[in-house]
Amino acid sequence: MQPSAKAEYACVAMLELAARYPEKRPIRVADIAQRHNISDRFLVQILLALKYAGLVESVRGAAGGYTLSRPPETITLYDILQVTDPTHKVENQDGRSHLSPFFRQLQGVWLRVRQAEEQVLKQLTLADLVAQCEGPQYVI
Repeated sequence: MQPSAKAEYACVAMLELAARYPEKRPIRVADIAQRHNISDRFLVQILLALKYAGLVESVRGAAGGYTLSRPPETITLYDILQVTDPTHKVENQDGRSHLSPFFRQLQGVWLRVRQAEEQVLKQLTLADLVAQCEGPQYVI
C-alpha cells in the first residue's frame, strides 16, 4: 500500500496533534506545516476534512488551532485513511468471475492482502505510533 500524499500528510498532522494531546491546547496549522514541511494551504484542506469527519476540532482566535476530538488511543490509521483515501477499501472482485482461473486466483490474493492491510490499520492507534516515536533513539 502506498497512501496518497494527502493521506500521509493527514497521518503526520494527526500524529503531531496526538503527541501534543496532553498539553490540552490547540496547535496552529502553520506550526504543523513548518515542522513537517507541508504546504499550509494543503494542510488546511486536510484538517477541514478531518474536522468534518469528527476526528479533530478547531479553535478560533489568536490562540486557536486544532486539537484531536477524542483521545489518541481511540483514533486509528484506518479512521484517518477513511477520510483522506476513501477509495482504499477492501473490495471483493466477484464481478470479475468471467476471467480465467489465474486471474481469479490473483484476485483472491489481492483481496487477502487488502484485508490483512486493513486489519493492521485498524489496530494501530495514534497513541501507539507516538509512543514508538518517543521510544529510545540509538545512534551508532
